[in-house]
Amino acid sequence: MVANDACKEPWRYSAAGISIALRVTPRGGRDDIDGIERLADGRSVLKVRVRAIADGGEANKAVLVLLAKSLGVPKSSVKLLSGATSRLKQIAVDGDPARLGEALRRLASAKSTDQGN
Repeated sequence: MVANDACKEPWRYSAAGISIALRVTPRGGRDDIDGIERLADGRSVLKVRVRAIADGGEANKAVLVLLAKSLGVPKSSVKLLSGATSRLKQIAVDGDPARLGEALRRLASAKSTDQGN
């Protein structure tokens, strides 16, 4: 069962930090992390909403700033890997992978408790 729980986490660890699979909602009314969601294909993503519109990269910038602030890392440590024009994105965060993973678990579990999935 432990391996199954690890599969639910939408992030992967590396020597330099972690990469996170996101589903972003631009013009979401607030800048916030809404927990973990399972997509129709079985992949897990971290749900993120930002107030910025998806025009000229504004929503992407807002996502990077939100993640940096939430994880307590400098903005320069957070980079968009893929999905610049998609709601589904891959983000890399440089830093201690164990600390970042624990911070993400806390942020996601605080929001995911009300989901029945």
